[in-house]
Amino acid sequence: MDIAASVPAFHAYAVMALVVLALFLFASERLPLASSSLLILVLLALLFEIFPYSNAREPVRAADLFLGFGHQALVAVCALMIAGQALVRTGALEPIGRQLARWWTRRPLLSFLATLVVGAMLSAFINNTPVVILLLPILISVSLKTSTPASDLLLPMGLATSVGGMATSIGTSTNLLVVAVAADLGLRQLGMFDFAFPAMIAGGFAILYLWLLAPRLLPSREARLPTTSPRVFSAQLRIHEESIVEGRTLSEIIELCGGMLDVVHILRGKNNNRLMPIPDLVLRSGDRIMVKGTPDRLKELESLLGASLFSGDERVDEEHPLRDTTQQIAEVVVVPGSTLDGRTLANVRFRERYQLMVLALFRTNKWLAEQGKEHTEETRLHSGDVLLVQGSVENIKRLKSSRNLLVLDAKAALPISKRAPLALMIMLWIIVTAAFGLLPIAVSALTGVVLMLFTGCIRWFDATRALSAPVVLIIVTSLAMGSAMIETGGADMLATAYVELTAGASPWLVLSGLLAMMALLTNVVSNNAAAVIGTPIAIGIAQQIGQPPEPFVLAVIFGANMSFATPMAYQTNLLVMNAGNYRFADFLKVGLPLVLIMWALLSFLLPWLYGM
Repeated sequence: MDIAASVPAFHAYAVMALVVLALFLFASERLPLASSSLLILVLLALLFEIFPYSNAREPVRAADLFLGFGHQALVAVCALMIAGQALVRTGALEPIGRQLARWWTRRPLLSFLATLVVGAMLSAFINNTPVVILLLPILISVSLKTSTPASDLLLPMGLATSVGGMATSIGTSTNLLVVAVAADLGLRQLGMFDFAFPAMIAGGFAILYLWLLAPRLLPSREARLPTTSPRVFSAQLRIHEESIVEGRTLSEIIELCGGMLDVVHILRGKNNNRLMPIPDLVLRSGDRIMVKGTPDRLKELESLLGASLFSGDERVDEEHPLRDTTQQIAEVVVVPGSTLDGRTLANVRFRERYQLMVLALFRTNKWLAEQGKEHTEETRLHSGDVLLVQGSVENIKRLKSSRNLLVLDAKAALPISKRAPLALMIMLWIIVTAAFGLLPIAVSALTGVVLMLFTGCIRWFDATRALSAPVVLIIVTSLAMGSAMIETGGADMLATAYVELTAGASPWLVLSGLLAMMALLTNVVSNNAAAVIGTPIAIGIAQQIGQPPEPFVLAVIFGANMSFATPMAYQTNLLVMNAGNYRFADFLKVGLPLVLIMWALLSFLLPWLYGM
């Protein structure tokens, strides 16, 4: 305690050191985002508990750092995530997707523009993740039908939704956080459309760039997963008297096959009695072992066990190869917020749950085999992973209604619930009441969630799945870091340092530099963390140079939303990256010019609009 008191600005420097540590952890991803956030929150609490701090007003207690769990911004973000999930669950966005798909058959170029515009407009009011999930299969289907590389379409679409999210106060969680933190610091509450004009002007140029130039900058990429991957077939191995496995237990046979015998069940006798594949089951002549495997593996097992390989009642040989016309191969993506994220195939009982075989797994532009291992039942899934699965047409069609996985084709549209219009009306009510100031966004969104639940648009189970622990924890930790920097004077110190660094520069150049710094930071670390930390600094800069704080706050909002240049900058970037087989360089090639376009336009628009 005495040590802390004897060091000038000890708490300010300690908090800034923790902020640097947080940014490093968020950027390196050495720990899961939720774990990194929780670690920083605990370290902040311990700092103020072990070394108490008192400012001119009142002491800062460790418990004050946990107030973010009840902050109106977090309540609004969580409520809007649930409301957005209700739109997805009811299929309320499907008519838009179907109409876009119909347009593509007539005027592809104009339809691409319409897709970008619609994606941006939807993202201004709901989280862009469900918008990307809606548009991904449409564009992939279009690429297959028109022989247009999917890589020409997917990245521009994903970036267009990020651009659209900048237009309103509810477009992204970042916008909500900055508006709420600025209000806590004494600024007037920014309305839903208060910064829509500059966002629409800059966004219009961005959409034109994504429509006309971005596809020309992108190389054509191969499909993520080879369609020639070995398929898995169901077959039966019939045991004869001369077979070496006759009279042995099933566990002995599996060991003889090197543990690679995938037994479904065993049929015995004329009545086809079905026996469970228990380890101590003794096999007899005439038994039929129902197995799954690739053609090569099944032929190998036939030879190894001295059995006969049949497909149904037909013997498998050179003239009668394995066939299964009821089976289909599909590519599916683990979507953000999925209950599969972070769990293994064995944990979730993937095969039993979905009645599908996983043939291959693709992750971040690399086969697992290239990393020294192949996918197994113990492979841990992550958001953005692409799985090559095989199963019946009916099971794959059923998978399209799952919100854990996205099927990358558009052969069968998702069913639209009869509650879809009701969900749309409730979402419209949330937007209108917040836009006209009838209710605060936290209250209107939470009321909308109650209406969604009571009318059956969403169930509690799906509502809880819509909430993301990493998002909640990063918001709470960011609010705690921002509050600690304000209370200890760290934000003022950084603002002073920036003002001194830009001494003699015009106000518009100071604002432009702040915008550039936020754009750089958000492509390396979490945009929410960058925004909450940047907001008090921006207000401090404005006050020290005698300028209105609103344009500087907007510079934080716009800069923190420019998550265009790296795949790790935002979760939809990773989703698009895996679906389109993009590389890190592709994001730089397309995203960096987009950042520069938005930066140049907003650096002119904000000072002009606010008379700086």
